[in-house]
Amino acid sequence: MKYYIIAGEASGDLHGSNLMKSLKRIDPHAEFRFMGGDLMKEQGGTLVKHFREMAHMGLDVILHIRTVLKNMRFCKNDIAAWNPDLLILIDYWGFNSRVGLFAKSKGIKTFFYIAPKVWAWNESRVKILKQFINKLFVIFPFEVEYFKKHEIEAEYFGNPLNDSIHDFLKHKENFETFTKKNELPQKPIIALVAGSRKSEITRLLPEMMNAMKDKSGYQFVVAGAPSINKNIYEEILKSSEIKVVYGQTYNLISNATVAIVTSGTATLETALLKTPQVVVFKTGLLTYAIGRPLVKLKYFSLVNLILNKQVVLELLQFNLAGRIRHEIDKILSDSVYRNQMHADYDIIDKMLGEHGVSDRFATRMVELMTI
Repeated sequence: MKYYIIAGEASGDLHGSNLMKSLKRIDPHAEFRFMGGDLMKEQGGTLVKHFREMAHMGLDVILHIRTVLKNMRFCKNDIAAWNPDLLILIDYWGFNSRVGLFAKSKGIKTFFYIAPKVWAWNESRVKILKQFINKLFVIFPFEVEYFKKHEIEAEYFGNPLNDSIHDFLKHKENFETFTKKNELPQKPIIALVAGSRKSEITRLLPEMMNAMKDKSGYQFVVAGAPSINKNIYEEILKSSEIKVVYGQTYNLISNATVAIVTSGTATLETALLKTPQVVVFKTGLLTYAIGRPLVKLKYFSLVNLILNKQVVLELLQFNLAGRIRHEIDKILSDSVYRNQMHADYDIIDKMLGEHGVSDRFATRMVELMTI
């Protein structure tokens, strides 16, 4: 079958690549055409547009509206010309919802893989979702009941991050190997995971740096996003000795004593790698002012949402550096606090299912296409 897949950011690229790998095993005649990233490209097929050309969010979309509209036109024309058997949309609501409605008008079967987070805000999106999807696949257990209340039958087979972590742990580097390979000193690491978008990095990396000024017994290492120009990091870090490692995020996090993590998929990855963390988020002031009243949830990090309790501290928007410093001190000095975080991580790990998640999703997708 011919599969057209759209992933608009780094986490979607990761999940898309794992799904493609599984689809190839289950459907030996699978052909892929996709908008995604380097990980998806490794699985073969045709990459028609990289997500770094698409990754706009919040009011950033307005500033790049011409590019967004150009990408939309290109995508619709490309789908129509290739005429896939199945369109698979991975999260990325603003773009993918419009593509989904277009596909519906063309009679192209559409699966939404990794549900948009309508349960967090703007619940009206559910009505749009119902207009074009043939099947919704979710990766958090609580989403099944949520969508059922809205008359959408969602299917859950676990969280595909468990596959990524399982595969990584087979060849994980120990501390000595990791530091030696990257020419890092033999000092405990505090990992700075500042996100995969330029806007996130420019807002949050300076806050992380300022929080760590008095931690002379530790070294600070940034998880470099492959889609970001290295000059961005060099400009921010030019007055510091902080180093950046690229393409080694899991090894960095797993060898860190503690991590400062931008809210998103990385918070859950950090939990599954069992590294204590503090979660941070900061957006533009106007975006914050408009969006904050619309958010209905008590928590914003995936780790806390899954257990519906505070597993890790979430720090939002203001006075971040001082609050980060205080939380890092608590994690490092309070073993009871640290051990409770690890215990909650173990519960989350069990909730997200055994490895083989991507295979289970892919099997079901192929099955639905042959019914």
